[in-house]
Amino acid sequence: MGTTITGPVGQNKRIVIVDILRGWAFVVKSEKRLYTDQLNNVIAPPVVTRVQEPTKRGMVQTMMNRLAIAILSGLLIAPLAMFGAAGKVKPAIGPTAESALAADQELAKALQANDTVGIYHMLDKDWAVISTAGGVGEGPSIFPGGIRSGYLTRKTYSLSEPRVRLYGNIALVTTKVETSGMFQGKPFVVTERQTDVWCWKGGEWKCILTHETKMSK
Repeated sequence: MGTTITGPVGQNKRIVIVDILRGWAFVVKSEKRLYTDQLNNVIAPPVVTRVQEPTKRGMVQTMMNRLAIAILSGLLIAPLAMFGAAGKVKPAIGPTAESALAADQELAKALQANDTVGIYHMLDKDWAVISTAGGVGEGPSIFPGGIRSGYLTRKTYSLSEPRVRLYGNIALVTTKVETSGMFQGKPFVVTERQTDVWCWKGGEWKCILTHETKMSK
């Protein structure tokens, strides 16, 4: 059953229109609220995270922590480095008896290998040799020249019984030399007592004199 509205016809029409407008207003308001809620769910407001700037006290504390870590790391690494270094003996650098003997041994290796470049490098420009027969030969090219021409070829060359004396930048290295090879096309086997005089020049040893003495068997 419907609602009966009494009164004049014009008044009844006005009441109906007002009710209709009120209904539409309610519907529009409801739709607007629903649309607003959906829009808020889709587009969420941005979340702003504020990053707190480090304070001066915090920066100082961070630097102290890093310094402590660096010091601790150094204390841990230093013993390991010392332990590793202890297992390796570095050759002495400079005019020492050890380095002079090492130079003499290097020259012996070059002579045994007939290494003309190596021999020439170890001899001073004023080098001279006193042979077992008492002859004197001068110049670092004597042995290299003899090797290149085939005049002298060594097969063996060994040192033993070293005696080293150091006098500032001068070293005397005396050794027993046993050598063999070809000399003037003939084989030879010789045992000598030899003294090399070394001079420290430009950060390395240079042989300035070799004196050979033949030993009887």
